[in-house]
Amino acid sequence: MSYNEKKVTIEMGGGLAPIELSTGKLAKQADGSVVLKQGATMLLATVVSAKEPKPGTDFLPLSVDYQEKYAATGRIPGGFLRREARLSDYEVLISRLIDRALRPLFPDTYHADTQVMVSLISADKEIMPDALAGLAASAAIAVSDIPFNGPISEVRVAKVDGQLVINPTVSALENASLEFIVAGSAQDIVMVEGECKEISETEMVEAIAFAHEAIKKQVAAQVELANLVGVKEKRNAEHEPSNPELRDAIYAATYDQVYAIAKSGSSKHDRTEKFAEIGKAFFETLGEEIDDETAFLLKKYYHDVQYDAVRNLVLDEGIRLDGRDVRTVRPIWTEVDYLPAAHGSAIFTRGETQSLTSVTLGSKDDEQMIDGAFFHGYNKFLLHYNFPAFSTGEVRPNRGPGRREVGHGNLAMRSLKQVLPGEDNPYTIRVVSDILESNGSSSMATVCAGTLALMDAGVKIKAPVSGIAMGLITDEKTGKYAILSDILGDEDHLGDMDFKVTGTEKGIVGCQMDLKINGLKWEVLTQALDQAKEARLHILGEMAKTITQPREDYKPHAPRIIQIIIDKEFIGAVIGPGGKIIQEMQRETGATISIEEVDNKGVVQIFADNKESIDAALARIKAITAKPEIGEVYEGKVKTIMPFGAFVEIMPGKDGLLHISEIDWKRLETMDGVFKEGDMVTVKLLDIDKQGKLKLSRKALLPRPPKEDKPKEG
Repeated sequence: MSYNEKKVTIEMGGGLAPIELSTGKLAKQADGSVVLKQGATMLLATVVSAKEPKPGTDFLPLSVDYQEKYAATGRIPGGFLRREARLSDYEVLISRLIDRALRPLFPDTYHADTQVMVSLISADKEIMPDALAGLAASAAIAVSDIPFNGPISEVRVAKVDGQLVINPTVSALENASLEFIVAGSAQDIVMVEGECKEISETEMVEAIAFAHEAIKKQVAAQVELANLVGVKEKRNAEHEPSNPELRDAIYAATYDQVYAIAKSGSSKHDRTEKFAEIGKAFFETLGEEIDDETAFLLKKYYHDVQYDAVRNLVLDEGIRLDGRDVRTVRPIWTEVDYLPAAHGSAIFTRGETQSLTSVTLGSKDDEQMIDGAFFHGYNKFLLHYNFPAFSTGEVRPNRGPGRREVGHGNLAMRSLKQVLPGEDNPYTIRVVSDILESNGSSSMATVCAGTLALMDAGVKIKAPVSGIAMGLITDEKTGKYAILSDILGDEDHLGDMDFKVTGTEKGIVGCQMDLKINGLKWEVLTQALDQAKEARLHILGEMAKTITQPREDYKPHAPRIIQIIIDKEFIGAVIGPGGKIIQEMQRETGATISIEEVDNKGVVQIFADNKESIDAALARIKAITAKPEIGEVYEGKVKTIMPFGAFVEIMPGKDGLLHISEIDWKRLETMDGVFKEGDMVTVKLLDIDKQGKLKLSRKALLPRPPKEDKPKEG
């Protein structure tokens, strides 16, 4: 079977392998498919969209899935089934990065079911696929007939040794002071997410601008590929009916009322009820006979009324839904040590958003095992974010964390990770944020509550971290815009930007930005960052009213960990054959003991909830790992009796020879009756030969008898 493959190449520079985009060889029944190749890394991206929308659909049903095939890295999946299963959190996070970059650029009126799938089918272990997945997905759409206001691309920008680089290798990224994934079109930035080490606002803007130059090059390559394939006529994107007369009638009847409610400063639930009453009153004027199309348009046009009223209120009068101006942060109250049995806990409440966060300290055995195709290993800092339905006054079944929960938790985790203690922290740390109320930026509440709970637990974080969500309202016709600090849920939904920024007093440690408009000017971005800094510092001040630094010690009921370093040669002795020795120590002392080899040393962690258990286990391990010292005196046990002496155990597993000549000053002709096995005897270590054999003496500890005078000869 023949195929007509088309290819384009993107030269990355900086010593990086070129990126090749090709289409026409694989997955040809998809609406669009592209293979991206860089080095040994290959991604297959496909897109399929239904020809027509489902009746009554008023949004884009877009699903994006990124999955890594284990064969790509020459590995077999773990688990019982030994096959790829549900997406891991890591794959979900990459799926979200692609989704957030693509979704804003589909036409607003396009409502057909659309599925984007990106698979890692081959992997170079130094080339991170997450920075290439958005490019592959966009290229697949570019060669299809699906309407799209792109192309877009995504790149990773990092600062390594003071220099900004695009898509650095895995090993180079270890020394980066900032790391962002940036997505955008040829004209605009649409998404940013990443972490950094207390950088300035200026550094952040420079990094985003640097990334945009690389994005432009990758967008141009997609246009070239689409032209090679042949420009396809895009399918119809108008999936919404229209009725201008009905729209004008709804505006005339409801706009002023909606504007007045928006300006009243009502609470979230009161405002929602009043908006619903206005809409219901108008709908009733139309009579009972309303067809499906009219019902659809009524819902859409009334939403447009609310959208315009709320935005105009901000732009024209500087007043927000809850009565605040654009810079004011909602009232904050905090509390720590709320949960008496937790190792650390805090409540952070800002307006109608509340997080109850706990900290649990665990041992090395509690580390999370990561078994992914690209990344596998262990993680000792976990942050889990839960968003139950009652937090917004809704009813829905609890089906576990979804993609939103995974994404919000990851942003908080990456922010707090920057201030955790270094290698001297022996604990596995789990932070859990339960959102009890939500009306705007519960992920930022999680960052603040997480900081407070870590300090309450006695974890020696480097500095407190706070977070703020910024919004944006713009009017393209007039050029007016307003940057909003501490946005409400409705302002997120009705606004043009959701920009979350976290940081310490010194600088930014994390960010997540999603734009819904084209043309964010750099000066607006800079102003938003400056306004975010003002809000962050204000929140840090409010948090400091409750606790300013980590507690001097852990809670009395918190577990304790002692970490000691032993010589590599003793690792086997501590573990014992088949784990016999370490299991016996754990059973008898009640402590949990873990041991691993790091840099040719044995790192031993002893974990228990009381000092007695730790002391007992520590003594046992020290006895096993102690080295005999020449000249030291030991209380030993007779293990074996031989004709020439006795073997005495002076330390666990360390026997030495007590020769018959070293038992007493007087000459012994035989060992009969001198010792029996199990006797305790005090000995001195005289020497250790080249083979490590120990020479013991008992007589060296006994007083030397006086010499007898010889009789004089007559």
